Amino acid sequence: MQTKHYINLLAQAEKLRRHNRQGSYSTRERYYEAYKRFLRYLSDTYKLEKITNISGKHLSSYVESMQERGLSPSTVQTDISAIRFWHDKISNPKYTLPGNDELNLEHRSYGDIDRTWSDEEIERMILECRKMNRTDFEACIIIARHMGLRIHEVMRIDTAIARAALKNNYLEIKGKGGLYRNVPMTDPACVEFEKFLKLTPPGHKLFVPQDKKTHVAIKELQRFIADHRDAVQDSDSTRPMSFHGLRHSYADENYTKETAKGKIKYTAMKNTSLLLGHRRADVTKIYLARSKSSQKGGSDDV
Repeated sequence: MQTKHYINLLAQAEKLRRHNRQGSYSTRERYYEAYKRFLRYLSDTYKLEKITNISGKHLSSYVESMQERGLSPSTVQTDISAIRFWHDKISNPKYTLPGNDELNLEHRSYGDIDRTWSDEEIERMILECRKMNRTDFEACIIIARHMGLRIHEVMRIDTAIARAALKNNYLEIKGKGGLYRNVPMTDPACVEFEKFLKLTPPGHKLFVPQDKKTHVAIKELQRFIADHRDAVQDSDSTRPMSFHGLRHSYADENYTKETAKGKIKYTAMKNTSLLLGHRRADVTKIYLARSKSSQKGGSDDV
């Protein structure tokens, strides 16, 4: 569905596109598709109406969103280049976009780094949440760990979605690319849903206060984890700790359960991929650095 904000932004972008002849046709098309994804994010998250008002905070927020969704560093870099390409075509932009060094870009090989949280790290982070009386952060961490949700997927849950999930015993969630998936409810997640349904007025999001925007709530949770990771991380661990790592823990656990049931590696990865909101089995390898054997050999389904 196209909102009026997105339609307005797209009309302005089309003007830039019509008057641009820089770059090859394929590059322009690739960059324009990336720019449209950025504009949709701005319309959904900020209700932005003019591309001349795009600022550093918008780009920074979008970069964090891409990283939380698990996009590869090369994809993030390409999309940033696309955004800069079209931003440079705006006649009188109000703001200059920040450089890559200001955007906290990650340069890593996703398939080679174990990003999972240990059970002990999760327990210690939950204790930090309780010390600060952030039961909302605690709930988000528990739900992500036991259902494999992205941070924006957790924050999107409202009372209607939560009630339907408890009734149906699965959560229907809208994920990356607007794709819906059904994730089986778990006991820890049920406890948190029931708890926050008692605290949240009908029609409102469970973990976003009524006076706060969703992207602000997301940033606060990300900052909380960053501020407390040194205190909770295992002493012998060098694993990076971010909210997205909880999704890795869920994927690793689900893959292990699938193989324990006798599923071949491809099937185990495919089933795990679907729960994560992807459509290809090989994407699951990104999340399984801990399970090295999952990336070696294995026969196809028949």
